[in-house]
Amino acid sequence: MINISDKKRIVIKLGTSTLAHKTGRLNIRRMTNLIRVMADLQNSGKELIIVSSGAVGLGVGKLGLRERPSDTPTKQAAAAVGQCELMYLYDDLFDDYGIPVAQILLTNTILENERRKNVENTFERLISMGVIPIVNENDAVAIDELELEIGENDSLSAIVAKIANADLLIILSDIDGLYDSDPHKNPDARLIPVVTEIDSHIEEIAGGAGSALGKGGMITKINAAKIANDAGIDMIIMNGNNPDKLYDLFDNTQAGTLFIAH
Repeated sequence: MINISDKKRIVIKLGTSTLAHKTGRLNIRRMTNLIRVMADLQNSGKELIIVSSGAVGLGVGKLGLRERPSDTPTKQAAAAVGQCELMYLYDDLFDDYGIPVAQILLTNTILENERRKNVENTFERLISMGVIPIVNENDAVAIDELELEIGENDSLSAIVAKIANADLLIILSDIDGLYDSDPHKNPDARLIPVVTEIDSHIEEIAGGAGSALGKGGMITKINAAKIANDAGIDMIIMNGNNPDKLYDLFDNTQAGTLFIAH
């Protein structure tokens, strides 16, 4: 079995449903606890990179909108407002533990050309300086990603894990992991603890959309697992409602669904 406690460089993806209430407003208690646990993991010698959703969702709440906007200009406005608040909160909360953070905003265009090497170098230097990079899409200008939703943060987190030569990718969501059927419809649905191969059956049971504030879903997490596993990186989907479960994970207690790298 995989020894999770030995993993050193870890990418943690935080979904909108983990960071915010259904109103779009920040879930202060959960985010405060998340920062506390992640700061402690960093202090223990782990090298953390955070891929954070939530900019559009927090912007929706900050602007007093009733729901996630459907038109691109309003999405961009919400992202610009929300990203500012998001980074302020990360900086303020991690500063309580003496840990600096850095903002990295990415687009597919940057990741697909020669500038990708610059991103790799930036990650390495920040990590060597004890900084936690906070990564997100540059939604305020990345029109293609917003309109076509090809840049959702589950896949982005896997790409970041690959670029940063991570040992492990953890996706925190509002679900315990991958089930053999939809747990919202089937009370007898069973959690799948380990996936060794992503086949058509796994893809079939992973169908479904995300929450009202987020745009992901289980299928985007499966896509992320493909990217990570193909790059030799193990991935875990687990519930982010109780951040202390991360301690259990690094004590090698089974949590969520583990996708084992090839």
